[in-house]
Amino acid sequence: MRVFVTGASGHIGSAVVPELIKDGHEVTGLARSDASAEAVRALGAEVYRGDLSDPDGLRDAAAAADAVIHLAFDHATMMAGDFPAAAATDLAVVQAFGDVLAGTGKTLIGIGLTRTGDQRRDATIAANPRSAVSQAITGLTDRGVRTILVAVPPVTHSDQDKHGFIPNLIGIARATGVSGYAGDGTNRWAAGHTLDVAALFRLALDKAPAGSQLFAATEEGIEVREIAEVIGRHLGLPAASVPAEEVAGHFKGFPFITMDMSMPNAATRELLGWEPAHPGLIADLDQGHYFDR
Repeated sequence: MRVFVTGASGHIGSAVVPELIKDGHEVTGLARSDASAEAVRALGAEVYRGDLSDPDGLRDAAAAADAVIHLAFDHATMMAGDFPAAAATDLAVVQAFGDVLAGTGKTLIGIGLTRTGDQRRDATIAANPRSAVSQAITGLTDRGVRTILVAVPPVTHSDQDKHGFIPNLIGIARATGVSGYAGDGTNRWAAGHTLDVAALFRLALDKAPAGSQLFAATEEGIEVREIAEVIGRHLGLPAASVPAEEVAGHFKGFPFITMDMSMPNAATRELLGWEPAHPGLIADLDQGHYFDR
């Protein structure tokens, strides 16, 4: 199968591409720079030069493929404080893909969550500006696209994780001298090893029915306090609660510290025969690679 992958040189994409090639697929990766193009070629994929701001180019690349796996996101704009603008760009990308995939039966795999019927969880989903993107992807199912949504865990960890939740927490701990958590720290983050998440994308392409919602967490939820305690131990810093009135200042630039998001994975494992094989988050932290940077 010919597969077009956005974000092919990124954290998750650089693990997904080799999984697809190993499975016999022909992969073309989107690259916006010479460095990204070199990285994509090194993975064994062909290169399509372009970026998320070029809908015409993305339509052409999608039209030439049998499947699209959309992993790219404008993280720079999001980290600069304009999450809605980054989400709007993402929505335009999905709409561009929909223009050429509608009625073809081809596959579009994207990152996101659909509503669950659980009021608390759905409120969290709706508060994310990217929820409109998830709705747009699922809406394409009725337009003749084999759509698959993958809920990627908020903590996707490995030695390839350079900018995720864990590097952010470690950076804040080093800067403040405290490995902190908000309140009692019992809010939970779902987690999954990068290589296990990549394997799920491969299995999703091969096996998942149209309209599937998959969960890529290998650990359904780990308390943030426990994560902070392990980080503190490795850094030789105290782990401590940050009072509510100080959270915004202490975790400046990282608004996710209070997020509470667990992910059930039993149904996904059964559907795809997915058997995660790599270390869990705490074991991965204890390998030390996060602290050698």
